[in-house]
Amino acid sequence: MGLPHAYRKPRAISLPLALGIGHNERMRQVLLYRGEDGFWIAECPSLPGCVTQGETQDAALANIKEAVQAYVGALEADNLPVPEEHFDARLVTV
Repeated sequence: MGLPHAYRKPRAISLPLALGIGHNERMRQVLLYRGEDGFWIAECPSLPGCVTQGETQDAALANIKEAVQAYVGALEADNLPVPEEHFDARLVTV
């Protein structure tokens, strides 16, 4: 019996993601890992709660691009600050 899902550490791929938003291009770090249901989960750590999924890695990446654009667009529409990206990821052996 394994740990409950909330306590498992996902095996993740961390990669920068280029997002074309209007005439500005922004880079965001995305974590990409397989969920328990077999779908790929993509999340953007610099934007809390910005998580999506897809049946394939490409679908998950397309979905997270759309999710990040919507997230940032909503913040900008409400004149709220957009969190900066920091690209500070580390792999550790445990």
